[in-house]
Amino acid sequence: MNHVEVRSGAYADSVTLLQVSRSVATEPDVDAAMVAMATPLNLDLLAGMGFQLPEAGPNDMVVAIRIAPGGDLAVALAAVDKALAEARRTPDAGAVDISPPRTTASALRDSDATLALISVPGPHAFVEAMDALAAGRDVMVFSDNVPLDQEVRLKTAAAERELLVMGPDCGTAVVDGLGLGFANAVRPGPVGVVSASGTGCQHVLSLLDAAGVGITAALGVGGRDLSESVGGSSTRQALRRLDTDPATELIVVVSKPPAPGIAAGLRRFASELSTPVELLLLGRGDPDLTAGTERVLAALDRPAPTWPTWGKRAASPRQGYVRGLFGGGTLCDEAMVIATETLGPVRSNIPLESGLTLDASLTAPAHLMIDFGDDAMTAGRAHPMIDPTLRLEQLATFAADPDTAVLLLDMVIGHGAHPDPSVEFGPAIRSAVESDVPVVVALVGTTADPQDLDRQATALADAGADVFASNAAATRRAVSLVEPGGDR
Repeated sequence: MNHVEVRSGAYADSVTLLQVSRSVATEPDVDAAMVAMATPLNLDLLAGMGFQLPEAGPNDMVVAIRIAPGGDLAVALAAVDKALAEARRTPDAGAVDISPPRTTASALRDSDATLALISVPGPHAFVEAMDALAAGRDVMVFSDNVPLDQEVRLKTAAAERELLVMGPDCGTAVVDGLGLGFANAVRPGPVGVVSASGTGCQHVLSLLDAAGVGITAALGVGGRDLSESVGGSSTRQALRRLDTDPATELIVVVSKPPAPGIAAGLRRFASELSTPVELLLLGRGDPDLTAGTERVLAALDRPAPTWPTWGKRAASPRQGYVRGLFGGGTLCDEAMVIATETLGPVRSNIPLESGLTLDASLTAPAHLMIDFGDDAMTAGRAHPMIDPTLRLEQLATFAADPDTAVLLLDMVIGHGAHPDPSVEFGPAIRSAVESDVPVVVALVGTTADPQDLDRQATALADAGADVFASNAAATRRAVSLVEPGGDR
């Protein structure tokens, strides 16, 4: 029996509701459960689970439960209420009765903090970030889905005050040794990083760590900073900050494909700094992130290691298409750039060029790469590095598609990410491999990350995947498993 109800005006963030859904789904009276805000993406997911869609909007909470045979609906709904209450419970503050601040401005008024981290729904981030700038603080805007014009206004205001805006959609930063957002456990060292890419930053940090090289700081600037519209203002400010840091011997700039004019201006700006700068800007004809990291190591007079691989199996090229399922937009971009060199055009929800955009079905008789971390895929949902549901569903769909020659995945671990992604992906990978569909995984992380890089890699390899520490190497492996001219 299916039960769907709408709780109008109720709200909880996507990570909380993911935890509630998982908790309720383990109840003996429940076969399936989803508790989520009624965004279009979540309603589509409900329909895919076989639930009848309710009349609801994004400000409404939907509780959808499939009752097990002989199960009691009242018991299941009580489990929902209990899980919601536990998720919302705040720690006991003891005898001290202190009212929490209600605005960013009031929180900063009596604080000596130099950085404000904003993580609220995107439409509300602008006001909070402007409050922080007005109070003279740097800002990290973790929120995504912030309108472009608001980003420009924030960064204009920051430039006038010589402050730094990291973001919007800044998923990764390391400041004063503290990881913010999705961050890997890395060692201190001589490299400062400026990144217009969260997962690109994590990948470079992880490769540097594998080579025994640490960082002074990693300053994210948001994926749109090097676009024509934004103009790179936060990137330049971050470069100025690192240039004045005596501990930073070399600066690395990491970005998904930037606007050509902005990239040219960035090169001129970097050449005028006193600290040497290596630009790792993805694009056709430019080095991939692994090759760029090796260039950084050479500049530091450090040898590049043999990048780790796990479980590589002998396999012959197959007819069909490469299908890439990514949580990281820059890793998806890098894979498309590399695959296009050999396979030709690759379709995507974030295509490298116009005319190659996937429709809402996220499938086509073509080589394709999907970024599940794109803003359109995360509205009302936790990031795919936390919630793998959508990727696992698409993985199963492509594994069953006879046109699929090989599946390519990224998996990014570290603080903030899923605590044990191999447990979620292992069975799906094993099922695909047993169906004679090879699976290649780019695993991004460090040995000090809480998920344990080697344990994750071993579990994925045991499930049948070819696992690479380099996303570029993983992509080339996947491409090598597609028969030349063998796409259907």
